[in-house]
Amino acid sequence: QVQLVESGGGLVQAGGSLRLFCAASGSIFTAAMGWYRQAPGKQRDLVATITIGGTTKYADSVKGRFTISRDNAQNTVTLQMNTLKPEDTGAYYCNAHFLAPPFRDYWGQGTQVTVSS
Repeated sequence: QVQLVESGGGLVQAGGSLRLFCAASGSIFTAAMGWYRQAPGKQRDLVATITIGGTTKYADSVKGRFTISRDNAQNTVTLQMNTLKPEDTGAYYCNAHFLAPPFRDYWGQGTQVTVSS
């Protein structure tokens, strides 16, 4: 069982920056990691992912503004968010997709990001 805990959310003005952290209670060495966000009344959408080897993928809406990174030694994943826009507002969730046993996904409880215009 792996627990994921997000932190770093908050209220920021448009154009500002935030850094989100995801801390895992166990090893994430065999997991692809990702950040997803969910705006009120909308579905949860992918923001960014990073593979075991460090390959990254971003939603078109955040390319060039967000950067995902991982530290397998510390079992953490970071999402650096720059030039924030009001449409970036939502609850941000950390995801671990294990490609080795236990072959399942884990989710954190989420951290709220609110960008004011």
